[in-house]
Amino acid sequence: MSVDDARRVIGDAIEARIFPAASVEVGAADRLLWSEPFGHLTFAADAPAASHDTIYDLASLTKPIATTTIVMELIRTGALTLESRVADRFDEWRGTDREAVTVRDALEHASGLPARLVDAPPQTRREFEHEICTMPLEYEPRARSIYSDLGFILLGFLAADLGGAPLAELFDRITVRLPPSHEASADHGSLGGGRQPDRRFDASDVLTFVLAGDRRHLAAPTRPMDQDARRARDLVGEVHDNYAAALGGAAGHAGLFGNASGVGAFARTILRSARGDASLPHPFAPGITRLMTTKSTVPGSSRALGWDTMLPTSSCGARMSPQAFGHVGFTGTSLWIDPVRDRYFVLLTNRVLGGGTLDQMRTVRRAFHDALGDV
Repeated sequence: MSVDDARRVIGDAIEARIFPAASVEVGAADRLLWSEPFGHLTFAADAPAASHDTIYDLASLTKPIATTTIVMELIRTGALTLESRVADRFDEWRGTDREAVTVRDALEHASGLPARLVDAPPQTRREFEHEICTMPLEYEPRARSIYSDLGFILLGFLAADLGGAPLAELFDRITVRLPPSHEASADHGSLGGGRQPDRRFDASDVLTFVLAGDRRHLAAPTRPMDQDARRARDLVGEVHDNYAAALGGAAGHAGLFGNASGVGAFARTILRSARGDASLPHPFAPGITRLMTTKSTVPGSSRALGWDTMLPTSSCGARMSPQAFGHVGFTGTSLWIDPVRDRYFVLLTNRVLGGGTLDQMRTVRRAFHDALGDV
């Protein structure tokens, strides 16, 4: 299997209208191996071609990349611990069934909260906080793991309160620390392409909650869900998730935008940390990354702290090592990192522009990662 096989997976998915546009980046801790855009921004015949500059709504990649990283920085500074109780931070989080729930439980999707609210989303933080803190729990905390946007919305509120700034600003303070990858260049050779320039996190690497006006037109469009009040129009540079939209575009569970090189710059940093590079700035110390990516003890769970871990049945396919970790986003995005193989894999698409189903996207992701098993 090879990059050419992975190219065919993406090309076939575009032809099958699973998504109109895609951008990929694959690399090692010290170099870029492959970066390429595919398709067009929409399914229209005259749509602009995707490019290296195309920006995607990262959806739930927000959870591990932004929210978890911010929370771990707060833990590093002593503002918080993994065993801090949610009840100590939110006055309405009350009841014998939930008083013991901790930050760790929320990060591991084991707090008892369901995935989403039953009713239409409220319009303010105060209303969201009330609804989440007072709703019945779906299961006994830590008895199992149920993927929950609601738990990460609370974590976003908590992080903003303790960090003393909006979530977007807290994350921007972290991305400016992402180190240069002076050796992140490669003669692609059989990987198919010319020599790439040295790469570092700079103005061309987008990873942010707030897209500046001159960048919004670079965003791959998405289409709101039927229950979204914005359903009469496509979204360009506006967050797809309606909960995040109601919270101003930046939330603990969704709202992050990025291009492949921006996600790749973050991925290289985490990969270097996972492989023991002690020269990295906080909060990217190897010990923190090891803590974040250690599999939960919750029965039957593949979750770590904000991240997911490798299962042969998951979106990462069957060829990654048991130490691999990653995450996916509803819009058609994914990031997987394998420290044993010294590889990271970025796949960004705008599936939610009238594209394929979640099951079809899952099949594409598995085939994409398996095709790169020997790269």
